[in-house]
Amino acid sequence: MRLLGPLEVWRDGRRESLGGVKQRALLAHLALHVNTGVSLDQLVEALWPVSRPRSVVQNVRTYVWQLRQLLDEQLRTHGTGYVLELSPAELDSLMFDELVADARRRPDAALDLLRQAESLWRGRPLEDLPDHDAWTPAIARLDEARLSATEQRLALQVTQGESAEAIPELRALLTEHPYRESVCGQLLIALHQDNRRAEALQVYADMRARLADELGLEPGPALREAQLAVLRDVPAAAPIRQLPPSVSDFCGRTTETGALVAALRRASVSAPVAGVTGPPGVGKSTLAIRVAHQVGDHFPDGQLYVELGGTSDHPREASEVLTELLHALGVTGAGLPAQVTARAALYRSKLAGRRVLVVLDDAASVSQVVPLLPADAGCAVLVTSRRRLAELPGALQVELPPFAPSEAAELLAGIAGEDRVSAQPDEAAAIAAACGHLPLAIRVAGARLAGRGGWSMQVLRERLIDESTRLRELSSGELAVRASFDLSVRQLPEREFQAFVRLALLGPHDFPGWVVETLLDEPGTEHLVDRLVDAHLLESNGADGIGQPRYRLHDLLRCHALEHSLPDGRAALERTLRAWLWLAVTAARRLPVTFGTTICSVDPVPAPEHLLAEPVAWFEAERRTLCGAVDIAAAAGLDDVAWQLAAACVPFFDLHSHYEDWARTHARALQSVRAAGNTAGEAALLRGICQVHIYRNEFAEAEQGLLAAQELYRSVGDERGQGTAVAGIGVVYRLRAEHERSLEFYAEALRLLESAGDLHSVAHVRASIGGVLGSLGKPDDAREWLTGARRLAADLGDAHREALVLVRLSALYRSTGEHDEELVSARRAVSILMDLTDERCTAFAQVELAEALISNGHPQQAHDLVQQALETYRRTGNREGEPAALRTLARAAGSLDQLLLPGFQPR
Repeated sequence: MRLLGPLEVWRDGRRESLGGVKQRALLAHLALHVNTGVSLDQLVEALWPVSRPRSVVQNVRTYVWQLRQLLDEQLRTHGTGYVLELSPAELDSLMFDELVADARRRPDAALDLLRQAESLWRGRPLEDLPDHDAWTPAIARLDEARLSATEQRLALQVTQGESAEAIPELRALLTEHPYRESVCGQLLIALHQDNRRAEALQVYADMRARLADELGLEPGPALREAQLAVLRDVPAAAPIRQLPPSVSDFCGRTTETGALVAALRRASVSAPVAGVTGPPGVGKSTLAIRVAHQVGDHFPDGQLYVELGGTSDHPREASEVLTELLHALGVTGAGLPAQVTARAALYRSKLAGRRVLVVLDDAASVSQVVPLLPADAGCAVLVTSRRRLAELPGALQVELPPFAPSEAAELLAGIAGEDRVSAQPDEAAAIAAACGHLPLAIRVAGARLAGRGGWSMQVLRERLIDESTRLRELSSGELAVRASFDLSVRQLPEREFQAFVRLALLGPHDFPGWVVETLLDEPGTEHLVDRLVDAHLLESNGADGIGQPRYRLHDLLRCHALEHSLPDGRAALERTLRAWLWLAVTAARRLPVTFGTTICSVDPVPAPEHLLAEPVAWFEAERRTLCGAVDIAAAAGLDDVAWQLAAACVPFFDLHSHYEDWARTHARALQSVRAAGNTAGEAALLRGICQVHIYRNEFAEAEQGLLAAQELYRSVGDERGQGTAVAGIGVVYRLRAEHERSLEFYAEALRLLESAGDLHSVAHVRASIGGVLGSLGKPDDAREWLTGARRLAADLGDAHREALVLVRLSALYRSTGEHDEELVSARRAVSILMDLTDERCTAFAQVELAEALISNGHPQQAHDLVQQALETYRRTGNREGEPAALRTLARAAGSLDQLLLPGFQPR
């Protein structure tokens, strides 16, 4: 059966007659819902949407009987309706889906598979039948799937050097979809690769002008990146590259390197796993990173790198690691499933069809690794662990022994200097032997020599002999590494030693260099950081998004440093955490106001405020560290710092849909405030957690928590807090479509917030009341509330709140037929929210703008715009937004069809 074009049924090479229009329409409806039960009522509604004959049920049964003469057992009774059971080999739309899915699983054959899939299309689905509203969503899905497959195929052609062949088709596709930025971006890349930079830049300029003139929008970030790549003459859309740099003085390990490289390059026919195991300090991570760089060209879609914390007291949970990996693959917010099995499935799905190397450093166990393994050919995994991973299925196991004497001497020479080692080879061999030939211990010894040019080799050898007890331990597993660390740390001057020990208080996350000043309560400590890096006791972790250098203590070094307690360590830790809190509060106050969040006033402390010039960029750079700081504060009993820091991060988490971080930091801080009897903090954290429940459509949990938060706020006399909790309950009832009940809670919330003098929240609740009144069919009342809310937001300078009110006003104008005002309001809202980089609310406003464009006779523009919103919803998992966007997409498609009718005149 074929529906990707005129409806056809073929049997034994002959096209079958399908009867009249109604009978063919019934078959078409069943085919669009293939392998799914369709009730009798649904069929009647689809075939006779307006007026129906008295014998409508008998007519349906007659059509079914006639079709069964043709379809044999494929058309079955299902309850009170019917189901058409077909395989991909029997229906072209199913075959299309299967070929596209197969292309994702088989990157080596993807281009041919996509071409086969596209060849199944003979025109518009069911183009020989009259349109039915009931078919619109299904046909829209098919059309979008075809367009997506075409884009994928063209992207592969460009990737595989067929840019010249792809360019004419990309131009035609852009003409057909003039607002589809993904097509425009691919055309830029193709023209750039075909050495036609001027044409590429003109295509961008035309697109930008079209978006600005016709939609009032600027190009999105992906398209802007493609343009910048053309301007800079560099490849666009770089794949993920998370590998740390390979050490320049790598040596030895020839046999192990060859085995690992050969195993990982088998990824074209399987999904190989290779494990590197051995004692701490033996160089597992160094070897893994070196090998990963060597095979990088075999994995053009990128390399993922994650540390599993296996040598720490608390190895990372698979759920947390999957969150990090999915973030790197573009999944954020509520798009992250709650269960670890679901996250693992989504992770495997995201890697399907890609050629990606995954490096899992410092694994604790096989159970920690298994959920992180890709399933498809094309990917490969490289794991390091201090424990043997014999149970890891199908993995090549490479167990690293200590260096051979020749390898140890080569490493020592690379660090301390070839001339010094060559001049005294016996002394160098003695040093290496004293280090147990462990690479990390040799590296520490070599760093000491390199930093002390006046030392002879004998000096260090004699010092190692003086430490004979510890050096004997050096050859006995983990104790050996600790002895090596201790040997190096004891050489540090007092202030460097204090910095090293106190840095260990900051946990396993990386940190910016300025924290050393705060930990020591002393300015101008950059030289201490440099010396720790030179001694290999502190790792340089590159620069963050705002250009600040970041550092990290290796887990084992951190554990060693924690053994050296200092009398004022707690005071140093609290001072640093409060500096982070002050910076977070200051940055949060420069972001759009998030309803219901409590941003506390904190006393200014010495901290680098200049880093907050771009508050969103600062939050991005510090996100993982701030989340870790909440854990550290809670563990240290600093409950006020823990909850206030968690709350200060909410405006950023909300802006960029980091719901997982939001929920986790609040849950950890909540344990701390409850243990301390901190009622105000408990109330604020409960309110914040409930907002995440609302975003995830977890309404029962949200309502229960909001009621508890309301009581806690009441017990401490916090009217503002009570108002935000009650307003949250109003949101729950609004989303349940219990509008009258919702208004009751909103009215009570408004009373409390006005009494508390929180005008930002007052504007929010007034807008919410206006929206509910509009849903109740009271446009005049709704207009009064919404215009008042917008006026108040504008007076407060709250652009974010004003934009959201404009979205509601646009919907109201549509309901009253004021379509010019509808379009103006929606465009203004999208512009404001894009400037604020709020992707979730921007998508919400884009759907409203699409509706306005439909109202004003621009369905093509609406269709392309709502696609952008859908992409955001699906990436962030916005469960409320996606259905509304799909409905708008269907309306846009229906309006496009109307444009083809004779005599139709758009507004």
